[in-house]
Amino acid sequence: MALDEYAQARPAPSLRPYAGLYSGYRQRGVPPARHRGLPSPYLTLIFTIDEPLVVAAHPDPRQAPGSFDALVGGLHLAPALITHDGRQSGVQVALHPAGCRALLGLPAAELANRDVDAAAVLGERFVGETRERLAAVSGWPARFAVLDAMLGALLTGAAGCDRVNHAYRRLLLADVPIAALAGEVGWSARHLTDRFRAELGLRPKEAARVARFDRARRAVRPGMRLARVAAEHGYADQSHLVRDFQAFAGCSPTRWLADEFGFVQALPALPGDDGIHD
Repeated sequence: MALDEYAQARPAPSLRPYAGLYSGYRQRGVPPARHRGLPSPYLTLIFTIDEPLVVAAHPDPRQAPGSFDALVGGLHLAPALITHDGRQSGVQVALHPAGCRALLGLPAAELANRDVDAAAVLGERFVGETRERLAAVSGWPARFAVLDAMLGALLTGAAGCDRVNHAYRRLLLADVPIAALAGEVGWSARHLTDRFRAELGLRPKEAARVARFDRARRAVRPGMRLARVAAEHGYADQSHLVRDFQAFAGCSPTRWLADEFGFVQALPALPGDDGIHD
């Protein structure tokens, strides 16, 4: 009998400045598939429960394919390709860049465009204990409670540069001219760019482009006019949106929907306030 479960939850209040959302998944007896891991404003932290995560292609093509019991994926500008043979299970954390310092102890820039074995960052003992505790409980609320406890124990309070974090949060919610954003935080556009790259591994314009794409691709649905999506999400026209899909997804919006819509249906947008203000 096929099993196809998906669940989401907000982290505990103490973790919400650093993590936007938990997502849990468990599939058994479904057709083998591949999934594009698209560029996102969030880093990705995944703990598998049973089968390893198989990454057939990383955002950086120089990185060899591999399988992971737990993975940390940095901010990136190209898709990853994830495959499974009809069985997969795990929990995923959408990690705000500020959470990289507060939970992982390093700036997000050190992980940009990379997928890393989480044990190399968090230690084999921590990863092993987290996976054991996830496997030992039943139901998604209990598994998310395990994440709250394990990640909560990591909190250091070191969230990085407040002005970079403020600028990044603003870009998550809306298109803001970089010059205006720099003025908000009291820096020149050049200094803001330098600090962004040092802390996040992306320039502000790249981060803004990824955030806009993320908002738009979550709005794309069968039957919806792409011109409307483009207009509502700050694109010059439909061709502009299609170019971003080709760059970030490696395919057109139509192809992406055909390949991914079953998965897309289980992925509503992150909370409108991106989980970082309360």
